[in-house]
Amino acid sequence: MSTVFEGYERQYCELSANLSKKCTSASLLDGEQKKQKVSEIQTELDAAESLLRKMDLEARSLQPNVKAVLLAKLREYKSDLNNLKSEVKRITSTNLNQAARDELLESGMADALTVSADQRTRLLMSTERVTKSSDRIRESRRTMLETEELGVSILQDLHQQRQSLLHAHDTLHGVDDNIGRSKKILTNMSRRMSRNKWIIGSIIAVLVLAIILILYFKLKK
Repeated sequence: MSTVFEGYERQYCELSANLSKKCTSASLLDGEQKKQKVSEIQTELDAAESLLRKMDLEARSLQPNVKAVLLAKLREYKSDLNNLKSEVKRITSTNLNQAARDELLESGMADALTVSADQRTRLLMSTERVTKSSDRIRESRRTMLETEELGVSILQDLHQQRQSLLHAHDTLHGVDDNIGRSKKILTNMSRRMSRNKWIIGSIIAVLVLAIILILYFKLKK
């Protein structure tokens, strides 16, 4: 197990528990206090996402058996973070709806004699458009973060593949060196065998010549 991953994991668990408490307290507030609390929660959600990205990078740099276990845990943490985001979205949506109702009530009280039903409908439609726009912005941000995570994962995999190719190249280079040394050894052995053949041939020729001379002198006597 990676100590770096464990450190990130502890930080995330503490942050997740703190976020759960803040979501619960934010749902009980209203007005400006609720807005401030939601803003704090959004900041801590960003920090939690950053921690998960670091955990993902660290997990993918480890051995395959350890990597599989850590990535499984990481999926659980991502699911937990998505649940927290959904809770914040619900709280924010409730806050926006309440603000719209308050605005309509105030407008109705101030202009009860002049505001028509059509104008109230337009105000409601405007509020709904604001809510939908906020949802689209959050969804775009989530998609951007997921795309970033995918890009990081792809870069990490490419880095590992490059390391594997470099290792294979070094191995082939070592094999080439061994083949070259073996070739030199065989060449030297071949040269020595040729030299030994000439030496043995010369010795045999000298012995034959000596025998011929001995026989010649014996027969001559």
